[in-house]
Amino acid sequence: MSLTESELRATIAQQMPGVRADLERLVRIPGIAFEGFDHSHVERSAEAVAELLRGCGLDTQIVRHGGQPAVIGRKPAPPGAPTVLLYAHHDVQPTGDPALWASDPFEPVERDGRLYGRGAADDKAGVMAHVAALRAFGDRLPVGVVVFVEGEEEYGSDSLDAIIQAHLEELRSDVIVIADSGNWDIGRPALTTSLRGLVNLFVEVKVLKSAVHSGMFGGPVPDALTALARVLSTLHDDTGEVAVGGLVGREGASVDYPEDRFREEAGMLDGVQLIGQGTITDRIWTKPSISVLGIDAPRTLEAANALQATAKAKIGVRVAPGDDPKSVYAAVKGHLEKNVPWGAHVEVTLESDGSPSVIEATGPGFEAARAAFRAAWDGAEPVDMGVGGSIPFIATFQELFPDATILVTGVEDPYSGAHGPNESLHLGEFERVCVAEALLFKNIAETLTK
Repeated sequence: MSLTESELRATIAQQMPGVRADLERLVRIPGIAFEGFDHSHVERSAEAVAELLRGCGLDTQIVRHGGQPAVIGRKPAPPGAPTVLLYAHHDVQPTGDPALWASDPFEPVERDGRLYGRGAADDKAGVMAHVAALRAFGDRLPVGVVVFVEGEEEYGSDSLDAIIQAHLEELRSDVIVIADSGNWDIGRPALTTSLRGLVNLFVEVKVLKSAVHSGMFGGPVPDALTALARVLSTLHDDTGEVAVGGLVGREGASVDYPEDRFREEAGMLDGVQLIGQGTITDRIWTKPSISVLGIDAPRTLEAANALQATAKAKIGVRVAPGDDPKSVYAAVKGHLEKNVPWGAHVEVTLESDGSPSVIEATGPGFEAARAAFRAAWDGAEPVDMGVGGSIPFIATFQELFPDATILVTGVEDPYSGAHGPNESLHLGEFERVCVAEALLFKNIAETLTK
């Protein structure tokens, strides 16, 4: 006999102290896949996740294909029942300046109902939501599961395609749950149905063979930083709208995002204006954006009275759904080359790219998810929302598993601060996420079992 909704809720509630303790153990592991960090911690993180999955009765292995370790755990489906693939990632972003954190990034601390720590929300809580749902059923799991926990998502998922190809049949499933997004608000769940893609590139401007005296040569000789600043300024018009031709974008996002809420969540200073045109949701979900992410230049305290010979910037382009990252890169590259001033030499190179995604959120799998959300959030209607960020491998899943229902969910809320200092997890919402996933297993089994 299958477990009832009330039984699952009660079981999850009983398990939450242990789930939280395991989450805190994961947060204490600084598993950063970026170059220059100690990757032994990523190994430790993979081992810890593998141990958790084995504790749920899954046949588990740690795999890699040239990159950081991923974890795959499997439990076969009961006869006629569907199989659900559960995705999350165990690596985390670098912490940045420790002085900006109110507490040690890798020592989880609760404040005002939120658990603070790097990865507490993105995405170790995603891992633990899967574990909590599996623990709730024990040996009475009504669906087959494949848990796939990646180890380098934050660093670009370079080896992900190779891992998927090598384990394609093991990962094949009827429903895919990607726990790496968020909810619309505290108390309001969401399914993510569109995501922008990403193009990261470098532009380097050169004007001199080497730096020269700013007094002897300043005036007729341009410096590279000024030349770089001028070419970067051409990426937007006076309203802040993207000014690169050939990029796809559209209007018509259906969800209202009040400006005062958006400004508060973004942490904008008083008097700073929003840029671009259209609704806020259009600007962050369905239109492209371009940002200057960093500049290589002398530090002001160390800068000599010299004209700089070369300057380099990293540019991030968010690609609107329906556009192609390769054509976006070509358009931005052509724009920069055309607009560099004063005959300065310019070199544009691609760092990485990833495709946008649009998910047609209809069918029995999506209705099973919405019903689970309504129950877990006490009747709150889930929102179908876009996300301005990128999860490029969703397009890979769509291509390789075209018949699977892809549900993009998550544990974050607008105040989680993922990728920034003081990242945090709302503990009350986290329990609702765990309940929702357990109910999702139940609903999928009842809906899709043959």
